Amino acid sequence: MFPFFSRSKMSDAPEVNPAPAKTQESHPLDALTGGAFSAATSSERASRIRDWLASQPAPEQLQEVFKELSGRDKGAARAVRERLDEIRRAKGQEAIAAEWAEKAQALLAAPKLNIADAMAWQRDAAKAGAPLSREPLSLLKVQVADRVKVIEDLQHRVQVQREAAVLLAQRIEVLSTKSWKDAHAALELLRADVARWQEQAQELTGDASWASVEARFPPLLEASRTQLLVVWDAFQPAVAQAAAAAEDAAAPLPPVPVWADELRAARGLPTEAAAAAAAAKPARAVKPKVAPEVVEKAAQIVRDALATLEKETAEGHGKASAGAAAALRAVLKVHGKHIDTPLEHQVHAALVAAGELEGWQRWSADQVREDLVAKAEGLLHRPDGQALGGRKMQESLRQLREQWKQSDQGGAPNHALWKKFDEACNAAHKVVEAWLDKIRTEAAEHKAQRVALIEEVKAWAQEHAASGDWKSINRALHQFGDRWREGGHVGEKIFAELQPLWKQAIAAAAAPLESAQKESLARRHAMIDEAMALGAAPTLRIDAVKALQQRWQAEAQAVPLDRKHEQKLWDAFRKPIDEAFNRKSADREKAVTELSARDRVVLEASKALEAANATGDAQQIRSAMQALEAALHGQAQAAQAVASAQKDATQNQLEAPVPSAQEATENVASEAAIGGAEEAPAPVPVAPKPPARPVVAVRGDDRPGMKKDVPAAPGRGGRPGERRDGRGDRDASRGPRADSHFGVRNDRGGRSGDRPAYEDRGPRLGDTAFRAQRDAMEHAQLALKKLAAQAHGEALTQLLTAWEKRDAALLPGTQELGGRVTAAVRGAWSQALSAPAAGDAAEALLRLEMAAEVPTPAEHIAARRMLQLQLLTRRNDPAPAQTWGQDTARVLASASDAASARRLQNVLKTLLRK
Repeated sequence: MFPFFSRSKMSDAPEVNPAPAKTQESHPLDALTGGAFSAATSSERASRIRDWLASQPAPEQLQEVFKELSGRDKGAARAVRERLDEIRRAKGQEAIAAEWAEKAQALLAAPKLNIADAMAWQRDAAKAGAPLSREPLSLLKVQVADRVKVIEDLQHRVQVQREAAVLLAQRIEVLSTKSWKDAHAALELLRADVARWQEQAQELTGDASWASVEARFPPLLEASRTQLLVVWDAFQPAVAQAAAAAEDAAAPLPPVPVWADELRAARGLPTEAAAAAAAAKPARAVKPKVAPEVVEKAAQIVRDALATLEKETAEGHGKASAGAAAALRAVLKVHGKHIDTPLEHQVHAALVAAGELEGWQRWSADQVREDLVAKAEGLLHRPDGQALGGRKMQESLRQLREQWKQSDQGGAPNHALWKKFDEACNAAHKVVEAWLDKIRTEAAEHKAQRVALIEEVKAWAQEHAASGDWKSINRALHQFGDRWREGGHVGEKIFAELQPLWKQAIAAAAAPLESAQKESLARRHAMIDEAMALGAAPTLRIDAVKALQQRWQAEAQAVPLDRKHEQKLWDAFRKPIDEAFNRKSADREKAVTELSARDRVVLEASKALEAANATGDAQQIRSAMQALEAALHGQAQAAQAVASAQKDATQNQLEAPVPSAQEATENVASEAAIGGAEEAPAPVPVAPKPPARPVVAVRGDDRPGMKKDVPAAPGRGGRPGERRDGRGDRDASRGPRADSHFGVRNDRGGRSGDRPAYEDRGPRLGDTAFRAQRDAMEHAQLALKKLAAQAHGEALTQLLTAWEKRDAALLPGTQELGGRVTAAVRGAWSQALSAPAAGDAAEALLRLEMAAEVPTPAEHIAARRMLQLQLLTRRNDPAPAQTWGQDTARVLASASDAASARRLQNVLKTLLRK
């Protein structure tokens, strides 16, 4: 065949040596990556790539290495690709950061910075993914925030300056209602306050960020300045003129009426009002000075208004505090001239606090509005999977607008924020509009479906108008109702239009069924009356009840009613019948539960036996058991005793020479005692007087339809296997059976002829007495078994104790040891215990274990097998089961130890119980 090698060993061709393997050339990028391309394993290549990436290579090198490595090892190339992606993202973020940095710088470089534009820059930069936490955006963000803070502070200071100008004007106004001396004393303080106010206002207008303040604030500050300067310019000349008039009587009076009147009074001239009054009514007296009561009343009114303002200011109610401040100013105009200086200072302090609260209230209202703007804009910019639906969007917009209205009530409106808020709400409301369009479309579809369902119900009603299948009609009506309820949502107006049409159509379809139900109700009420009549009858007719129930079931199957109504009718129908059956059952139970005299005796004996069982005394239990058995047989024994007594009385009354009469009397008495049959009096020709009829216990048949005076046929006995003594007579009355294979059956004398007759047990026990005596006997037997087991264990323990102590006095008695131990065996045990310990009990213990058929310890199994072999050769020797008493005596004669005692205990535990 063919050789295994292509070249034969004897070939003359020269041997060619294999060429050496070509040395693998190194990759050009190995030097760059630290030998990553020449690495033997993928893990080593990935490790070298990570080390090379730690040296921060250039992006061009990364791109070149990734291009070469991605085709060889994708796992190692993943790290390079991630580095490239990171560089790409960084470049993109740098571009975004540069773009938003330029915008921020433009905002900061602008002479006027809009607060809304600054906040929009930060929000839009975050949405665009700009790295706000990195430089330079982090620094620009802080600068923008500081700039916004400065602008807001300027706006707040403008509000404070405005309130301060109002308060200064109020102070000047209050001083004009008092004495010119008070005004002259407060002139320098007022001059300093006015100068300070003007300096602060100048600082505000000279601030670099003043151009960025909202357009409504500069006019407010300018108006406050104009108003204050007008009042101040009028107040200074008036005070100077009043001072000059006080020094020079010829100097003109100041233009302030109160000061002019005061100076006139100082000069001794009447006041302007008094002069005018005197000119008008020369006879009228001069008006007296202000009474103290008026001054006190004016002070009280001012204090009440001041208390209200302080309360509103403390609670932070901006709008209420503004109203209270206005009310206080009005009170001051009327009663300001009658208050003292301390109260005036309190009033000015309260007005200043109210003005500050109003300014803070406006600022906080703007903060609330900004939050509402952010929420409105965030309704459309929610995370994926959390977009709001139409109804939820509608509720959210409604709540936001309500909150905006509340913020407008607490402060001045902000039109710029309102414009942004309204635009955001309108953009979000497009979702609501789309949802509403969808709802309208669905409502139109649902309306069409409901209209079609109404037409279908009308057509179905015409088709099944003459049908008599009420169950199917009721089922169809319920199905129509379910379809109407599940017809989908429609508007309230449309539903109000369709609901009457539906009710009309379904009422027309259900009219035949309702008429049939009315007729069925009449029939069912009639059957309920019949049931009440049957239930009230003295004798319950079962056949009539069954027929009536069948009629009711047929009616219920034919015409269906509402479930609850039908159940109520059924309960009303069943109630009289159930009551009648309950009365019958109660009468039957009452008859059954009525205890006879014998039942009461048996019950008392059963209770006594239960009490004896509870004591745990065997003697009492046995005595109670005998008493219960005597009670069970008491009536039959009493009847037998009465019959015997009557027999003796009859024998004494009859004459001795007449044997036939005596024999007849004895026969009658014996028949009465044995069978309980009715006695037939025998004629007594010799006796002058007929004998009295003996009293014989007769057991009548109490079954329905049987006569009471006819004796019951003998039946089976109370125990299995027992028969009444009437069986022999029954078999005897049949006569011999000639066709039997075994001859005549009665040639044996009958089944009961060769044994004594059973005693008569008397009437049958009631159910209560029978169960009581049965349970008591079972409990007594269990208690006796338990006591016997306890006594057996105690006797065995005493026997082992006597063996251990070698004391025959401790040996239990014969009665305690049980019937298996005779007096002779106990005597042998006593002698063995009385003598000193001697002998070996090994073979005796083995014989005992063989007699008791209990296992032998492992170390003695070989000896037991040897003994069994020896016993097989001793055919005439008695078995171990016959000599266990002698073997026990041999064991007791030997010395006691724990192992032998345990083996003897196991053996005697079985032998004494057998």
